[in-house]
Amino acid sequence: MKFVLIFGPQAVGKMTVGQELSKITDLKLLHNHMTIELLEPFFGFNPEMWRLSTLFREEIFQSFSKSDQYGMIFTFVWALNKKEDWDHVSKFTEIFRSQGAEIFYVELEADLDERLRRNKTTNRLEQKPSKRNIEQSEEHLLSSLDTLRLNSEEGEIEQENYLKINNTNLQAEEVAEMVKSKFDL
Repeated sequence: MKFVLIFGPQAVGKMTVGQELSKITDLKLLHNHMTIELLEPFFGFNPEMWRLSTLFREEIFQSFSKSDQYGMIFTFVWALNKKEDWDHVSKFTEIFRSQGAEIFYVELEADLDERLRRNKTTNRLEQKPSKRNIEQSEEHLLSSLDTLRLNSEEGEIEQENYLKINNTNLQAEEVAEMVKSKFDL
């Protein structure tokens, strides 16, 4: 079993890279908005929605990690300056690790202008209805720059199977191939 965590800031391309990696491997993709989009119409973006989203993810991980599947890709906006996000990542990865899975960390970073462009792409808006209010989504993306650190500092991520990619000028297919090759997926 393999668990690939793709993390980075909003609109960096996590889901799109995950989609492409899923196409060229036997890995299944659970992008972070799959649980969010299910719950947001009922609860909005409030603490109950986030609690349930985390609970759903953990239950999916528990069941999937015990299956005979090849593995899973999960995308996550990891606020590296928030202890609770470190705790979430630790819990998610431990669920898989406890079942003998190999864990892989893929961090994506891209220039702000490129992220703002990607925030409006057709694929993103089709997969993430809550992002269709472009003005609100862009405002959230920009305001998070003031309070959240969404890319790691040099040496901060100490895991063995770790790859950081600046994908500003790369297509998702290229990044997926890099990940597949690096980790022999």
